[in-house]
Amino acid sequence: MRLSQARVEQALSQFEAHVLPDDHPSMARIKGLWGDHTYFLAPNGLNIVEPIESGDSGVEVAAVINLADWSDGTGTSLSAHDPQSTEVLVEFDAEDVDGSDAADDEPGVKPHLRH
Repeated sequence: MRLSQARVEQALSQFEAHVLPDDHPSMARIKGLWGDHTYFLAPNGLNIVEPIESGDSGVEVAAVINLADWSDGTGTSLSAHDPQSTEVLVEFDAEDVDGSDAADDEPGVKPHLRH
């Protein structure tokens, strides 16, 4: 799933990673393998987030899915595998149709990190 900037910030506040930019040299190959997503590089490798539930409270829960592991000790080469759900879940505030935060609280600040 492609994430809005607000949701990227919320995700990054809940697990250790950074976003792989769209202009990265490997992005064409990555999108060819797994489609158009927001990709995160983390200590465990390459990840995406996929929604798993949406509650009446307006909070959407998504799972961090690992697509490739680091194949070397330097974190410069990835080894692809079948998508594997991790134990990390992230929570997103509800968004308006235009992709902006529907909630009035501080965007991107969610201390929830569940294993």
